[in-house]
Amino acid sequence: MARSATRRKPSSAPAAEGGAVNPKAPCPCGSGRRYKHCHGSGYAPPVTRPFEGLPGEPDWVALRELVPAATAPLKTTDGRDVTLASVLPGGAPALVRANGEIMLGVQLPASSDDVSRDLGTALAAALEAPTGAPVEPGPIGAAGSAGPRLQELLDLSAPLDVTVHEDFAFWLEGTDPSPAAKAGLEQANQAVLPTVRLPGLGAAYWVRPSDERAHLRWVRPEPEEKLLDALARLSASEQILLGEGTRYAGAFRAHGLVVPVWDLPADTLADDWTDAATDFQARLEQALTVTDPLTSDERRARAGLISRQITLR
Repeated sequence: MARSATRRKPSSAPAAEGGAVNPKAPCPCGSGRRYKHCHGSGYAPPVTRPFEGLPGEPDWVALRELVPAATAPLKTTDGRDVTLASVLPGGAPALVRANGEIMLGVQLPASSDDVSRDLGTALAAALEAPTGAPVEPGPIGAAGSAGPRLQELLDLSAPLDVTVHEDFAFWLEGTDPSPAAKAGLEQANQAVLPTVRLPGLGAAYWVRPSDERAHLRWVRPEPEEKLLDALARLSASEQILLGEGTRYAGAFRAHGLVVPVWDLPADTLADDWTDAATDFQARLEQALTVTDPLTSDERRARAGLISRQITLR
């Protein structure tokens, strides 16, 4: 759950000469801070769901936080093709290949309170960069960035079609790589965990971090409170598991969406979990339609689910 905080009531801040807010007075927003350290400093609240409004919002979250090597085609509002990548060499925000292909990396080493604006700033710079030249988007992740958001640059009618790769070979496709580039690729590939996107189930990703364990990480599109109620109902009725040998491990919150996680036997292939996950999807959809108040058992189950939930972003 989101951290609660006691907020002071909005106050009428004393005006400075000329009608401006006195910078030393409490901020009128009620934060309790001085105006000069709050809205007077150009403060803007964090964007809780930076990918909201983009097709495939759960997959944007997955590529940003969960998936090591994946790509997806994008199209800008003026019809230009862009390749979205989970990560680019060196954590670069964007690059333009010699053949003119634009690549945008969603996993950045630094970010501001609006990841969509960070990525939009990088994409805008790439769209203006000459072919084969380094992209210089400026300080990505800097507070107060005035660059565009992804929602302003991308064609929102184009679906997000994600392809998961076994390694980062797509970095060098169509290029004549140097020995240093090949060595960098080999080193990066050593960190790639086996990952599979289960077909027909949205942003449901199987991953095997070791020979002893595997997980299903499923970025859900539902509002958090409604989803937690539905999961609590399934947990109380012992319908939250995916089958024998599985365990509901908990969930984390990333970019405004909830990501339930199950522990799975490592010796079962990813494709073998599609049917079990499809059955769970049906149970969850049914639970989401229930509007009755939670029973005492369901409330206890909900509390247990929340105790195992953490926030990444």
